[in-house]
Amino acid sequence: MFDRLREDIRCVLERDPAARSAFEVLTCYPGVHALWMHRLAHACWNAGLRWLGRFISHLARWATGIEIHPAAKIGRRVFMDHGMGIVIGETAEVGDDCTIYQGVTLGGTSLYRGTKRHPTLGRGVVVGAGAKVLGGFTVGDGAKVGSNAVVVKAVPAGATAIGIPARIIEPSSSDTPSAGAAGAFAAYGLTPSADDPLSIALHRLINETADQAQVLDAIVAALRAHGIAVEWPSAEHQKFDPKSLNRLVD
Repeated sequence: MFDRLREDIRCVLERDPAARSAFEVLTCYPGVHALWMHRLAHACWNAGLRWLGRFISHLARWATGIEIHPAAKIGRRVFMDHGMGIVIGETAEVGDDCTIYQGVTLGGTSLYRGTKRHPTLGRGVVVGAGAKVLGGFTVGDGAKVGSNAVVVKAVPAGATAIGIPARIIEPSSSDTPSAGAAGAFAAYGLTPSADDPLSIALHRLINETADQAQVLDAIVAALRAHGIAVEWPSAEHQKFDPKSLNRLVD
């Protein structure tokens, strides 16, 4: 038990630069307190003391602002930063080394008991503040969910989900740090080098349109050189500025 407590405190010190000492984490971090109370509630639930488990969960919610159903499965070294407003549903599973920020909901979309209604987070997942992960799917190991994203489908390992509804950014080899590498942790699920896939698609459409306009200009010029009259709205055509459009969608 004491090994688990030391592990919880150490993971906070590693991931939160505001944490100054083990005593401060022990006394002032509601995410740590919520985890400890959840372990007690979870043990009661598994022992068949369902009401007592729910009551301990209710007390934890009142004391910490974090609501974890006693049936939920929480792994080791899970860090709930700030914590206020986190809701983790009954069939949710949170893997080892996950980080969950304030206002996150791991919610269900089904009303049928006995089914997997809530998400499963793999190892090392980061869920940014205000994100909603809704449904009985899996968020793969090392994935990141950006702040305020609404995720309603599975997220592959190492990918980033952003937006409403969330769009998936697949990891590239240059974006995937080796295990234990410095800087591997992404606070709030933020990946600075990653582009929104919608933005990427718009850039490609704009550039493709610009290329097609150049080809059409060359065709019109060749036809006119051979004496073929072609009506072409050159003045209007020159208003198309791909650089300014690309800046708008950045």
